[in-house]
Amino acid sequence: MSKEKKPKKRKAGTLTKREARMGYVFILPWMIGTLLLVIYPLVRSFWFSLNKIKLTPTGMKMTWINVKNYTDIFLEDPDFITNLQSYLTETLLSIPVIVVFALIIAMLLNEKIHLRGFFRLIFFLPVIIASGPVMNQLVSQDAASIPAMNVTMITQLLNEYLPRMFAEAVASVFSNMIMILWYSGVQILIFLAAIQKIDTSLYEAAKIDGGSGWECFWKITLPTIKPMLLLNAVYTVILLSNNEQNSIITLIYDTMFSVNGGYGYASAMAWMYAVIVTLIIGVVALLLIGRKDVYERRAKKYQRELRKQERLQRQIRRRGMRNEKSSEKSSEKNAA
Repeated sequence: MSKEKKPKKRKAGTLTKREARMGYVFILPWMIGTLLLVIYPLVRSFWFSLNKIKLTPTGMKMTWINVKNYTDIFLEDPDFITNLQSYLTETLLSIPVIVVFALIIAMLLNEKIHLRGFFRLIFFLPVIIASGPVMNQLVSQDAASIPAMNVTMITQLLNEYLPRMFAEAVASVFSNMIMILWYSGVQILIFLAAIQKIDTSLYEAAKIDGGSGWECFWKITLPTIKPMLLLNAVYTVILLSNNEQNSIITLIYDTMFSVNGGYGYASAMAWMYAVIVTLIIGVVALLLIGRKDVYERRAKKYQRELRKQERLQRQIRRRGMRNEKSSEKSSEKNAA
């Protein structure tokens, strides 16, 4: 039997190689920036967290203490645990407020109203001017709360019916309501882009069938923009976790330059805080990813069955062709 010749691999042309090299050239600045500004500081800070660091006139003096900084955070530092509890409760309460507010404003801005572009600018403007010093000035001047809202009365009522930790978190949300809503500019933009991508014929068909606006929202709008809900929730967690009004961020800064703390202890705090934020993002993702739609699962199952039937038909055709060839050969031999 003759051996089948394997097809020769074609070598990449000069143009393909040049395009590949240019691709590496284009991503080289990003790779260098990632290595120098992300990977190296992460490794360096983790090494700091395993040492006790003192700044001396001759330089930085490091003493290896293994994981003592991490154990001291939970066993000997009540400030970190207290600030962590308030951060968790405030973040979990602020996420639905910001996401729901952003969704409502995005749906309103998507309507055909006068000066729609101006209103979009107004809601996105805080993203441009909401820098650290500006936010600190607003907080110091009590501009973060709604003037007509009696926060003191709300706090007293919450203390009567809720545990102290939850009451303080809810009161903090009400006292910083304007500041929290200022963080919703990017989320509004993402929701607005997602809503504008929805095919309007879906709404027209639903209205012909007698669907109300509320039913169109639950059956068309919300399922379509569900991936954006996850994106905005994750973005909100990261935004709230890294702003300068966060008490844990302030605690890490103060610990870094304190006598009892230092770079090593502050680095351990930062790593523990990063792990906790990652866990929160994972929990939010698990809650919002959800299961696939029933119709989508059925459609995929139907497509798998079609592909399976096509494979079976190809196998049957190949077998038929082989049988025809073998029968022709046998007839030729009999005729000879």
